[in-house]
Amino acid sequence: MAFSISLPDFVHPQLRHVVAKMSFFDTILFYVVHLVDKFDLWHRLPVLLGAAYLGIRRHLHQRYNLLHVGKVNGKKYDTEEFTYRTADGSCNHPVDHLVGSQGTFFGRNMLPSTSSYALLEPHPVTVASKLLERRKYTDCGGQFNMIACAWLQFMIHDWNDHMEDTEQVELRAPQDVAAGCPLKSFKFLKTKKLPTGSPDLKFGHLNSRTPWWDGSVIYGNNEEGMIRVRRFKDGKLRLSGDGLLEHDDKGIPISGDVRNYWAGYSLLQALFVKEHNAICDMLKEHYPEFDDEKVYRHARLITSAVIAKIHTIDWTLEIVKTDTLMAGMRINWYGLLGKRVKDLLGPKFGPVLSGLVGLKKPRDHGTPYSLTEEFVSVYRMHSLLPDTIVLRDLKSTTSEDKSLPIQDEIPMREMIGKEGEKNLSKIGMEQMLVSMGHQSSGAGTLWNFPSWMRNLVPHDIDGDDRPDSIDMAALDIYRDRERGVPRYNEFRRNLLMVPISKWEDLTNDEEVIEALQEVYGDDIEKLDLQIGLHAEKKIKGFAISETAFFIFLLIASRRLEADRFFTTDFNSRTYTEKGFEWVNKTETLKDVIDRYFPEMTEKYMRCTSAFSVWSSDPDPKHYLPLYLRPAT
Repeated sequence: MAFSISLPDFVHPQLRHVVAKMSFFDTILFYVVHLVDKFDLWHRLPVLLGAAYLGIRRHLHQRYNLLHVGKVNGKKYDTEEFTYRTADGSCNHPVDHLVGSQGTFFGRNMLPSTSSYALLEPHPVTVASKLLERRKYTDCGGQFNMIACAWLQFMIHDWNDHMEDTEQVELRAPQDVAAGCPLKSFKFLKTKKLPTGSPDLKFGHLNSRTPWWDGSVIYGNNEEGMIRVRRFKDGKLRLSGDGLLEHDDKGIPISGDVRNYWAGYSLLQALFVKEHNAICDMLKEHYPEFDDEKVYRHARLITSAVIAKIHTIDWTLEIVKTDTLMAGMRINWYGLLGKRVKDLLGPKFGPVLSGLVGLKKPRDHGTPYSLTEEFVSVYRMHSLLPDTIVLRDLKSTTSEDKSLPIQDEIPMREMIGKEGEKNLSKIGMEQMLVSMGHQSSGAGTLWNFPSWMRNLVPHDIDGDDRPDSIDMAALDIYRDRERGVPRYNEFRRNLLMVPISKWEDLTNDEEVIEALQEVYGDDIEKLDLQIGLHAEKKIKGFAISETAFFIFLLIASRRLEADRFFTTDFNSRTYTEKGFEWVNKTETLKDVIDRYFPEMTEKYMRCTSAFSVWSSDPDPKHYLPLYLRPAT
């Protein structure tokens, strides 16, 4: 129920209509958040206050930025019959068997764009050529390595992909930029658009993957995909003798997802197939009465939880590297009381004190679970990909900082698809993993989009090359517009953020401002979301924009709290006692690597997280408890 109240002068004029729809309590919370935002303060606050701000903001997003698309058509079922993750993601939601299953609608975090700009205004190829294309490779220093970059795709291909139409679109480069474009024109399939049967959001798009955190990137998104990867012996998945993925007769890897695969991505798939199979061995040892199906189902639950935990309290802390976010993400998993208390007493004290994992029942805040169009958009991070993979010489002696001499540099084009799989087989799992650990990823900035991706042969869902090359930079711009994702300023308003009123609010870089004016003139409302996210001033320690982060803030919690297997059924009864222990003892990707390469991290890794550049400094020691620290 909205509460009529005279708005204070400090409320931004363009946000007043949003506040008018809020309850009295939420209005007060909005005032707190908005006042902090006006002074750009939250990330400068002491850790506990910064975490409180994020908790309040997340609450507001849960109330006003979760929109269901389509109808709820599923049936109630007996959850006791489905104490495992199904092949297509069905039977997870406690009362609707279809929620979160393959082929359901993407949700929304905001209404579709209300702007009147045309689909090609300005032309996506122009935007790509003048603002995105890499001039000179910029890396992100020691913060984020190529394992972390590949992990990004590893997760996206677990969660979402848009179902395509059969109708093609062709984009032709405008004359003023055509000479510098690797493709003068390119063709691609439209996103499939379907009526939802809902009066509010009449059309939507289908997710061809399962949006749960269910490991579908290695297990497949349906029965057919699952059968393809299983050995049907002792619960295990198919893996070659060299520890890498097996391949079919065409040279395509056999794994849960093979669309747009490359060597680094399939390396992570192989690592977690190895993890799954090791868990199977552990289960067979302790529960010899389990048959193949029972071992497989439990191993999938355990492996999926390990992946989710690593992403939550390891990977995320490297992409937003501040003490406040360390506190926030650990609260998500363990709660304010921390791991020791939770391990000792269990998740008895609610989401704040004991974390979201292990809640008595899933929470969806009145909106059935799905991933959203806006979440897909903010996860477009192709600028993190380099031009080459730098191979390190493992036969040489490491230096004091554990760095290794360069043996070779392989162009990224040669690490993609079938050719990439052949090269990975020659390199081997150990050398590839160490090399990616020592190589910094690209930075999420303008003029850093890989040029080789502007003439890219994409794969279909079966991993086969498509007949037409694409300009991925231009396509990223087009897809956001096609799917009705609001442009940058409207996006910020919808997220209760202070909008920009001039280019200088976005960036201090004069060269960037000049380029923005060339493409968009003085019309800040025309600014594309992707350009705004890449141009935005970064918070210290953040490899992504604050605008993108606020979508992460909402969805990172939602992936855990809405999932029955991270809440009601996150226990030793469902996972087995030994399986639950496996999840609880695994904290980081380093733990997984150490299981299969016991000497690797000790010999080659100097940093704290396996997602940082391995030769970089470890995290500094702190003498103050985390929650008592000042801002980083």
